[in-house]
Amino acid sequence: MDTTLELLHIVAAVFIVGPMAILPMTGLRALRAREAGPITVLAKSVNVFTLLSLLVALFGFGALGMSERASFASTWIWLSIVLYAVALGINLFLVVPALRAAADEVTANPSGTARLAGYPRIAAGSGIVTLLLVAVTVLMVLKP
Repeated sequence: MDTTLELLHIVAAVFIVGPMAILPMTGLRALRAREAGPITVLAKSVNVFTLLSLLVALFGFGALGMSERASFASTWIWLSIVLYAVALGINLFLVVPALRAAADEVTANPSGTARLAGYPRIAAGSGIVTLLLVAVTVLMVLKP
């Protein structure tokens, strides 16, 4: 059972957390092209993948509960949880709302030439989320 939960944790991380990190960058491309429809879809997709990433955490907790090698007292475990929680919060409370606002702004002014107000928030937020998720991945592999 331990191996099964670890496998589910890793597979879910690849197929759920990967898009959670990459989709906002695609949203930036759609934002530069001023395409409101794709921005709206990407905002929903980022929200869904971010919420689905809770499955990765659930499988991770299950694997941790079955493990004889690690515990919550392990630095790499609690640090990974904190970094993931920060990434989750940034995506849900900064990136997704900024994508939604940008879609509304593009819808209201589709041919505008001015830079969109939410672009820096989306770029910075998604960049920080990606770095946090890379740090979690490094901790999971190295287990310092």
